[in-house]
This record gives sequence, C-alpha cells and structure tokens, in this order.
Amino acid sequence: MANKTFIALRTIWIKEITRFMRIWVQTLVPPAITMSLYFVIFGNLIGSRIGQMGGFSYMEFIVPGLIMMSVITSSYSNVSSSFFSAKFQNNIEEMLVAPVPTWVIIVGFVGGGVARSLLIGCIVTAVSLIFVDLQIHHIGAIVITLVLTATMFSAAGLVNAVFAKTFDDISMVPTFILTPLTYLGGVFYSLSLLPEFWQTVSKGNPIVYMVSGFRYGFLGVSDVAFSTSIAVLIGFNVILFTVAYQLLNRGVGIRH
Repeated sequence: MANKTFIALRTIWIKEITRFMRIWVQTLVPPAITMSLYFVIFGNLIGSRIGQMGGFSYMEFIVPGLIMMSVITSSYSNVSSSFFSAKFQNNIEEMLVAPVPTWVIIVGFVGGGVARSLLIGCIVTAVSLIFVDLQIHHIGAIVITLVLTATMFSAAGLVNAVFAKTFDDISMVPTFILTPLTYLGGVFYSLSLLPEFWQTVSKGNPIVYMVSGFRYGFLGVSDVAFSTSIAVLIGFNVILFTVAYQLLNRGVGIRH
C-alpha cells in the first residue's frame, strides 16, 4: 500500500514538473527578466542615491526580498493555474475516485509548485550575482525560509483554485492581495524607517516575516526575530494544509 501511495505521489509530482518545464520560456524566463529590471532600476539607479540601508548597500539589502518575491509569485501561480486546469478538465474527479489519499493529491500539486519556485529562486539568485556580491550569513536559515514560503504559497494557490470558477478568479488574488502585501512586506525598505504605529501595522503582514527571515539568512539582519518568522510560516502552512485537506475531502468546488 505504501509503495502504491509513493507511486501516485511521484506520478503527480512528475506531471507537475513536466508541465512547467515544457513551457519553460513562459514559466522560468519572465521572472529572471523582471528581477533584472528591478536590479537595474531599484539597485543601480535608485540605490546609488539612497545609499546604505541597515548597514549594507541598498542593492545588497533588497536582493533577498526580490528573490523571495519571485518565489512567492511563482509558487502561488503554478499551483493555482495547474489545479484549476485539472478541475476544469475534470481530472481532479478521477483522482478523488481513485484509491489515492487526499494528502497525496495535495502534496503532489504543492510539490510541483515548490519545485518551480525553488528553480526560479536559483535562477534569480544567479541573475543577482551579476549586480552584487551576495553574502551568506546562515545557509540553513535561507533554505528553511525558502522551502516553508514556497510550500505555504503553493498550498494557498491550491485553496484559491478550489474556490475559483473561472480563470479570472485565479488572477484576482495575486493582483489585489499578493502584490500589495509583497510591496508592503519590507522588500524595498526596512521597517525601522517607519513610524512606530506603522511598524506595528506592518507586522500584521505575513510576508514581512518571510522577507525578514530570508534576509537574515543572507545578511544576518532582520526586522523581526528569525524564530518568530519560522513560527509564523509553520503556523500558516499547518492552517492552509488543513483547509486544503478539508476542502478536497468535502469536494468543495469540485463535486456538483
């Protein structure tokens, strides 16, 4: 039974990876181009005027946030579009009636999103080396934050796809929620620059903890304690996986 479960998980995972690798020009190249523009505009042109931030050059300071931004966007969009397409083509019903545990379906789709986001994270990191010499303060912190963030937003993308009724519903959350939260998540500035009230308000934004934890791994500085960042990430992962499991078990948005 365990062997059959592993085969089912591996099959879904391979299918998801093959899906985004087949159209790599659309899935892997755009983030590299977009981040290159951020590096040129915010790093070289604007950064030279801003000077240092947090004891580092502005370019060094924003690189971890830009990498994290690409990871968040890619992990969310990969799973939301893939799961909705499978739902639209009635493939999910076939999985649900098959002797495959619900958690295998979730982990399979999420695993595909994580694989794509980690690959994009590596590509964007490689691009950043053209513009700045990256430091690595704690490799373990980088890996843990990266994996937990990619997993969290992959699971969030799945939940979004469950409720989505059209392809437009998939793009609404990234446009109206993810993008504003990301730009206000400390990617381009340190929370210490804000008045105390807005610092407190900003800490209600979960992306602050991801960017801070990731920046700590590279530079050794962060706006919130690293342990707090990891606790928040684990908490959101548990909540989203539980929600996704309950939704699929009940057939919400799938069974008619």
